[in-house]
Amino acid sequence: MRLAALAAVVALVAAPWRAPSAGAADETPSPSPSATPTGTVQAVLAPVDSGVVRDGEPLNVWVTLRNGTAYSVGSTAVTVSLGSTALGDREDLTEWLAGSSGAPGLTQVGSATIPAIGPETDGQRLILISAQDPALQNRAPGVYPLKATFRSPSATWTATSTMVIPRTDAPTTPVGLVVPITAGPLTTGLLTADQLTALTAPNGELTSELDAVDGTDAILAVDPAIPASIRVLGTSAPDSATAWLAQLMGLSNERFALQFGDADTALQTQTGHTALLQPTSLQAYMTADDFLPVRGQANPTPTPGATPEPTHTSQPGQPTYPDLAALTDIGPHQRGAVYWPFSGTAGPRDIGALGKLSAGGDASLTLVGSASTTTGAKGATVTARGTAAGAGVLVYDSAVSTALRDASLDDEASLSGAPLSAAAAYLTLASVAAGDAPLLVVVDRAAGRSALGLGGVVNAMARLPDTRAASLAELASASATAVTVADAAARPGRVAAIDRLEDDERDLASFSSILNDPTVLTGPQRAEILQLLGGGWVGQDDAWNTAVAAHEKAAVATLGAVSIAPTSSVNLVGSAAPLRFWVRNDLPWPVNVELIAQPDDLRLEVQQTTKVVAQPSSNTRTEVPVRAKIGNGEVTITLHLQGPTGVLLGGEQSVDVNVRADWEVAGLWIMGVLVGGFLILGLIRTIVARRRRSRTADAAPDADPDAAPAPAEAAGEHAGVGERTRE
Repeated sequence: MRLAALAAVVALVAAPWRAPSAGAADETPSPSPSATPTGTVQAVLAPVDSGVVRDGEPLNVWVTLRNGTAYSVGSTAVTVSLGSTALGDREDLTEWLAGSSGAPGLTQVGSATIPAIGPETDGQRLILISAQDPALQNRAPGVYPLKATFRSPSATWTATSTMVIPRTDAPTTPVGLVVPITAGPLTTGLLTADQLTALTAPNGELTSELDAVDGTDAILAVDPAIPASIRVLGTSAPDSATAWLAQLMGLSNERFALQFGDADTALQTQTGHTALLQPTSLQAYMTADDFLPVRGQANPTPTPGATPEPTHTSQPGQPTYPDLAALTDIGPHQRGAVYWPFSGTAGPRDIGALGKLSAGGDASLTLVGSASTTTGAKGATVTARGTAAGAGVLVYDSAVSTALRDASLDDEASLSGAPLSAAAAYLTLASVAAGDAPLLVVVDRAAGRSALGLGGVVNAMARLPDTRAASLAELASASATAVTVADAAARPGRVAAIDRLEDDERDLASFSSILNDPTVLTGPQRAEILQLLGGGWVGQDDAWNTAVAAHEKAAVATLGAVSIAPTSSVNLVGSAAPLRFWVRNDLPWPVNVELIAQPDDLRLEVQQTTKVVAQPSSNTRTEVPVRAKIGNGEVTITLHLQGPTGVLLGGEQSVDVNVRADWEVAGLWIMGVLVGGFLILGLIRTIVARRRRSRTADAAPDADPDAAPAPAEAAGEHAGVGERTRE
């Protein structure tokens, strides 16, 4: 088994911490900055190797004082004590770890001194208790109380933990471990290339998740949005991301798909959904150049690890796009119809609704925390396979899973050892109660998972005694026990938020009818909603509310991106003319709209519908023909835009038109009168001129009208005439 091989490796790594010496270790690690200033001083007791001490092995523990204040803490003496009597059951264990109960027969087994530590720093020591220490001799199997007392000159602190002595003759209990492969909270529908580069870098979160489970029998819960984010980039996907995807697809681990974005399944059933939301299209995230065929090949080279079929067919030389199923494929060895609501959110109705959703021939199985069952809420062990509300369930141990989640948040063994020892103690007591019936644990959702913490959790689970890895198929086929699931706490704020998000989505779906391809808008919208419902937002209510508000604001802005630009009053002095208007389009795509114009007076006839193709990110001019009828006056035209399906776009606009069509008629009459007058005057002048010439001709009858007199003669004649006149 791979877990066994991994256990051997971890044993070699852990060997240096098992030096058979008593008392404090010689070296004192340098104080390190506190991870999160808390304003308090916290004492931590973290046994090495989850507190499991096999026959002939020492007990080694880290003691840490975390100073989250702005003041220094003086030198602190630490003593470690071990109880002589094993804890009786899980309820006793819970009370002990909470510090609400004492333990009889505590014996000091080690001590150390932590030097003074400054503000917001950690001080720690490793205390080694030899295997030959009398306190470790002849111990019966069980879970034993462990306590550390920290005494400084000004205060005293305590921390509790456990030591586990494993059974040697008990049957191994099959334990399934579910590890989520997720990428934290997102407001966008998919991860960007830059985000993928960071997450799949050698120290990236996604890299650490795969490295933690590679070579193990962990069951993977994979968010299909992650492989989709890589595949939509085609040939432009970062090399580290394509290598990560190839690694995921090559793993032999059993797996199941989370909902896209790890969306909240219970919230959807609580809002009346009979089927879970799914992505509708991711075409908007793909660029043609990234899916063009390579020269000499009919189809582009598939992204490493991708499923090349089925794809959208295309003409030779044109891009070939993978379809939605190919984009979201999470790889081989997967089981369908496995649902994992957030811990504590699913009640009987939700489980019953999910129980009706089969997939790929697989019957529904819903993961439920044991704390949600009536038996588990009392601290008792609940085996993995069960039925509730008429549906199949897989019950995971809430106490163990919470501890594993906490351990995954720390990458320092001196801190993560505390929750890991709690997980080992709870699981040891659970295996006693379960016998050979399978158990299930999960690394529960949490924000800020450590790059090394998850690997430490998986390794620790591989080393736990009296257990073996259980497969998903084994868990699903085990005998089912009826369990009762309590009603989940109401979440009115979340329910109201998803209602608003879906209202916005419906509005945008109607609005998208103006686009040549509505999916470029509706596809990202659905993907973003699923991401906003994702498990990465668990425990981040304020940030989630801010993200939802920003999404709603963006939806409102999109719905208002197409409108009629404001228009001033117009003077119409003719009987017919086009009126010019502008359609504003802030979208990055052309839109097909209809401009509807309606006058409030019959003296103006307006073309009611004008089709407009508004260009992207610009204002597009359009002309509406109008014709004036009899009469002058002011007419108001009401304008609005609508899509091909009748959806209204933007608000109404109105424009006042001053109709002066009679001016044109009056002007024509005036022009006619003037032209006629000028013609008459011209005619009169012509007649007068002709008559004058006629009289002149009659006064000189002998003259040859065709002969011109000589200049001298003419002059003499004129002079004589003048003289006679003077006489």
